[in-house]
Amino acid sequence: MQRIELEIKALSPLAIARQKPGGSIGEAVDYIPGTVIRGAVAAQILDLSNGRSTDLTKNGGDFQALFLSENPAIFQNAYPALIVDGDIVSKDTLEEYGVLPTTALSSKNKPGFKEEEDDPEKNGVFDTLIDRFCAEGYGYPYDPNCPKDGERVDATGITFYCKVDDEYHSLKVNKRLLTRVGINRRRATSEEEILYSLEVLNESQETKQNPVYYRGAILVEENLAESLRNFIQTRNQNFRLGGSTSRGLGKVEIHTKNPVDAKIDVSDRIAKFNKKLKERWDKWGVFGDPIKESPTSRTYFTLDLQSDAILTENWRRTTIISEKMLHQFAEVKDKDESLRLEAAYSSYDFLSGWNAGWGLMKDVELITNKGAVYLFSTTQPGLWIERLGELEMRGLGDRTCEGFGQIQICNEFHNVFREEAV
Repeated sequence: MQRIELEIKALSPLAIARQKPGGSIGEAVDYIPGTVIRGAVAAQILDLSNGRSTDLTKNGGDFQALFLSENPAIFQNAYPALIVDGDIVSKDTLEEYGVLPTTALSSKNKPGFKEEEDDPEKNGVFDTLIDRFCAEGYGYPYDPNCPKDGERVDATGITFYCKVDDEYHSLKVNKRLLTRVGINRRRATSEEEILYSLEVLNESQETKQNPVYYRGAILVEENLAESLRNFIQTRNQNFRLGGSTSRGLGKVEIHTKNPVDAKIDVSDRIAKFNKKLKERWDKWGVFGDPIKESPTSRTYFTLDLQSDAILTENWRRTTIISEKMLHQFAEVKDKDESLRLEAAYSSYDFLSGWNAGWGLMKDVELITNKGAVYLFSTTQPGLWIERLGELEMRGLGDRTCEGFGQIQICNEFHNVFREEAV
């Protein structure tokens, strides 16, 4: 497959709501879901083909290959990008970029990434996955405190992050409420007692001078990559994302990069993770003999959810990826009896939506929240390394073509320990 990088510049507020089943309030999400980008591209193709094609869904057509085939294009979520002096920072300069693992913690009093070594405002962020694993292996509870002031630590409150020149940055967007009145369609005047508010993503940063950018990607079969890229680039200001587009919201400008090979090699990240884990295990040896076997005989790897996932096992929704499920997702032919789920940190939510094409509500889905972490181990790494790279490229679970189930193998933030909080 080929990967087309997208840079999306917001030109007007984006009304991308996420309404929970049974709720009456639509809260704006803080990113652009892949399903929204997918719908916008499909709508643009359908609008342009109106009257020239009677059935775009027939086999053999580009539209059918992109959206309806067994291996459709994968539209990944677009997350906030790092902006410096009004310009988006190139992805080539980013050392890390994505969703912070749920195992990361920060000071409860002064949370956040440090901007300098002795930052008086922030005490830094660190990860606890490896230390939790070692503590359990040696039979001790793990209850860390802040390395700077010794006080309590809690979840970071950071969803998206990046690393540039050894400095970590949290990535977020601002929101505001737009209040509107209803319009009487017969008189074309304001309707009595109809007043409502929309929560939207701002089109500019707090200073109102710099625009907001989002970074996403599309994975598509090689024979369609160049034509899809040209289609989006030549109509880069024609797309509207989210709701209320007839009221001036959702205008964006999309720039694309040249398609590149989407193949991913995860072997270096797995090797680095195992080296750190085994070094840490040896340090925990000062507390005595472990109650579990030494990790030296096994290879460990993590699955870090980079987007919400829809997981099913035996026809039932779940938030845990079992060994059997991982075999199926990775399409490993020779069953690995040594594969073991060592730890899982996940939470859940419910999701619904509106399908404009069908004119119907979508099914209510149980989703596993992004940031979830699953730690696996095996004695047969040769079966997995290549398949894990393929899995990171395609994602896992249901509706991966809409951006669900994107993962990262061995997120490098797991190697940031408490005494090295960043």
